Amino acid sequence: MTLETSFGPTPVSPDSNSGQARVALYSEEFAADPQSTYREMRRRFGSLVPVDLVPGVPATLVIGYRTAVQILNDPDHFPADARMWERTVPEDCPVLPMMCYRPNALRTAGAEHARYRQATVASLAGVDLYRLQRTVEQFAIPLINTFCADGSAELLSQYAFPLAFAALNSMLGVPEDIGARAAAGMAAIFEGGASAAQGGQMLEDALYEQIRHKQLEPGDDVTTRLVQHPARLNDEELMNQLLTMYGAGIEPMLNLILNTVRLILTDQRFAGSILGGSLSTRDALDEVLYTDPPMANHCITYPRQPILVEGVWLPAHQPVLISMAACNTDPAIGTGEFLDNRAHLAWSTGPHGCPAKSPAYLIVQEAIDQLLDALPEMKLAVPESELTWRPGPFHRALTALPVTFPETAPMPILN
Repeated sequence: MTLETSFGPTPVSPDSNSGQARVALYSEEFAADPQSTYREMRRRFGSLVPVDLVPGVPATLVIGYRTAVQILNDPDHFPADARMWERTVPEDCPVLPMMCYRPNALRTAGAEHARYRQATVASLAGVDLYRLQRTVEQFAIPLINTFCADGSAELLSQYAFPLAFAALNSMLGVPEDIGARAAAGMAAIFEGGASAAQGGQMLEDALYEQIRHKQLEPGDDVTTRLVQHPARLNDEELMNQLLTMYGAGIEPMLNLILNTVRLILTDQRFAGSILGGSLSTRDALDEVLYTDPPMANHCITYPRQPILVEGVWLPAHQPVLISMAACNTDPAIGTGEFLDNRAHLAWSTGPHGCPAKSPAYLIVQEAIDQLLDALPEMKLAVPESELTWRPGPFHRALTALPVTFPETAPMPILN
């Protein structure tokens, strides 16, 4: 990466790069076929692309793998603190809730970030992965039993969302009543529109109640370890760490489940694996993490000052996003081989790398394995071309995944 001052080479701004307009990451066209858009971006702009996250909100999208790795490992020049940027956008900006400053490990820099990061990593390090795998199985079978005799299901609403939520609640030690309110809040957030703000408040209220619950009744769970950590986080800080775990956990996990099942059902290399083919769920997961990661464009930073990168001036305090989906398939580093290759950026890297990678991967793989074991003849209920993707600058998310299968008797419930 080339970092220059104003005395360096003649600057080129993202706005003037090749004289082209910004690329709209919010369009339905982008959601329907992002990889074609990434290829066109690379042809027009190289590694750094001028984009609009929503109308009137400019950013730079990094689509070069090596450039992305350098930025992700340079928090001094590219901090994650959004407070200066927030002054430039209206309060009703649709992406503000995803990008605004919060006292948590995701949206801070320097010593503040280190304090939150240490507490978060320590709280997640205590997760018993063997017990978690058993827990996912205990949640998956009753969910499958609710639709297996019907011969059809919509996997987002009937399986992936409730399973991801239940698994995360189990890790956090959230009791059923608080979990139900948190789920209602998260569902409202996903619906968007006027209900999103109300859903956000409902989720925050549930998390504050969870903190009070664990302060009085500690247990062997992530919330208790956060509450008891030597960093002595206050209630607002605790709530924001938990909120990050919900935000960074639920949607990415359910999208990864659905995107991987879609690949398995539509690609012959994997479709045969349900009934004894050669490629496994883990192989499919690794390929999706490369080509269709659940958070396609994220890892947001805000340069402290104008900075020159590869001949392009990045403005101070304007968002710089990493396109994990585009960087992973960068021809400069890619071979097109995904099996046993886990050098992708789907979990990010550097000081903001995902601290929940191991439990998240386990939950997703176990969820898929349980589904395929129970319904090995499952097929898409519609042609693949009729599946639709939810527009938005950050995620790679199906709006639904309808499937059919032979009617199957419910399975015994595990104790």
